[in-house]
Amino acid sequence: MNTVDILILAIALSIDACVVSFSNGLIFTRNKRANSLMLASSVGFFQFLMPVVGYFLAQSVNKYVEPYDHWIVFGIFVLLGAKFIKDGIKYNDGSGAEKPECYLCFNYILLVSVATSIDALGAGVSIAFTKTEIWFPAIIIGIVTFINSLFGFWSGYLFKKFPTRNLEITGGAILIALAFKILFENL
Repeated sequence: MNTVDILILAIALSIDACVVSFSNGLIFTRNKRANSLMLASSVGFFQFLMPVVGYFLAQSVNKYVEPYDHWIVFGIFVLLGAKFIKDGIKYNDGSGAEKPECYLCFNYILLVSVATSIDALGAGVSIAFTKTEIWFPAIIIGIVTFINSLFGFWSGYLFKKFPTRNLEITGGAILIALAFKILFENL
């Protein structure tokens, strides 16, 4: 693989993280900088890590994970999307109810990071089969994902003038739509 191939792969792998970050950017009211950096760092790290894992476990991991990877991502994204929609309905803007401090708690970040990086695991397997050394592609994939995640988060945040309830429901719908897109691409 040459550098252009690696950049194209990195951009393609980072799209899911960008969309998920956009959804999160829609719903944040507090700790925007810290949460955007935390989310981008986590998904970027997992996008770096998963190709390395896939590379070193190419044969054994691929045959077990590949047939189900789209179902795993689908399930996680549908659950996260449903949570956003439920929270959007539950925390009505005018009700005086306390908004949750952080959607980006450890469990949430871990689920998002794993869900958005499962494809990168497969990419690591593919990279192993091309006889390309893994470290440069993995670093590029992680950096591009970090940047695209920040871009997605802050792009979503620009839509903050809309009512928060509607944005949370929209963010959830985006995650569910992404889940179905991934599922249909792999059927």
